[in-house]
Amino acid sequence: MSSEMLPAFAETSNVERKQNLNEDQEENQKLKLGEQFEPISKRQMKKLIKQKQWEEQRELRKQKRKEKRKRKKLERQCQLESNADGNDRKRVRRDVVHSRLRLIIDCSFDDLMVLKDIKKLHKQIQRCYAENRRALHPVQFYLTSHGGQLKKNMDENDKGWVNWKDIYIKPEHYGELIKKEDLIYLTSDSPNILKELDESKAYVIGGLVDHNHHKGLTHKQALDHGIDHAQLPLGNFVKMNSRKVLAVNHVFEIILEYLETRDWQEAFFTILPQRKGAIPTDKACESSSHDKKSVQVEGGLDSDSSEEEYSRNELESVHEEEKQDKENSTQSTVNSVSH
Repeated sequence: MSSEMLPAFAETSNVERKQNLNEDQEENQKLKLGEQFEPISKRQMKKLIKQKQWEEQRELRKQKRKEKRKRKKLERQCQLESNADGNDRKRVRRDVVHSRLRLIIDCSFDDLMVLKDIKKLHKQIQRCYAENRRALHPVQFYLTSHGGQLKKNMDENDKGWVNWKDIYIKPEHYGELIKKEDLIYLTSDSPNILKELDESKAYVIGGLVDHNHHKGLTHKQALDHGIDHAQLPLGNFVKMNSRKVLAVNHVFEIILEYLETRDWQEAFFTILPQRKGAIPTDKACESSSHDKKSVQVEGGLDSDSSEEEYSRNELESVHEEEKQDKENSTQSTVNSVSH
């Protein structure tokens, strides 16, 4: 090859190289653009939109939290001021008369329940505790045979239970704590109808959430231990569409309500959820006596019931009230000293 042809060949090679390089760059750019605009599914699109909205509303959420804190602070201040003048709650607290009646939740059925039902029982106990703390005539509340799965679940999910007040939480069986002649087991299988509550007695509610799988178990336990038994007089005042199961907290709350009103019908219709289709017997259609089935009080639970799903906020509200009362008491003492 002559020296004259070399520059021309080199120039041609450089041009070809540049063209190839440009083609490679274009190809890479196309691939990148293809990756960028690759079609995504509807689900992915929704996720991206939600993520974008979440980011956009970050400041708004922060502002709302600030406003909520300010509102709560203002409410607490107003409460303190009204308490200093003697508000309704302060008057209600003075009207509280503790009942001598003992109400026991028998937790000896631990091994008959799965964890899901143990958790439901725990929620029902939380509700009983909260309602008893707020009641005008609180009972002497006992949890007996406390241990096993229930205690473990409470330790893991509600560590504050060790600080609960006005409640006796015992690992012993109720028979070891209370005289046999003072005990009355509440069970729908009992032929005895409760007419009045004897405040010198201790009434036992079976702490069992089993969806009615163990019928007659609490009645059998009462017979085995040789203690008295009875059922609530629900059939005398309420007509049900069918045999229903009451949760532990429903039985507990009915008794608290009766202690306040001394009226069984009012107690039943205040506590029983409307979805259970309960109507007063005097308004019910006439039916034969053998169709009037009593409602079970063994601590069972409707599987579709949201009523029994006790919100932890209620329990926190009780603790907040206790804390507020303590603050009010301290404030009152300071005011009296300053005057």
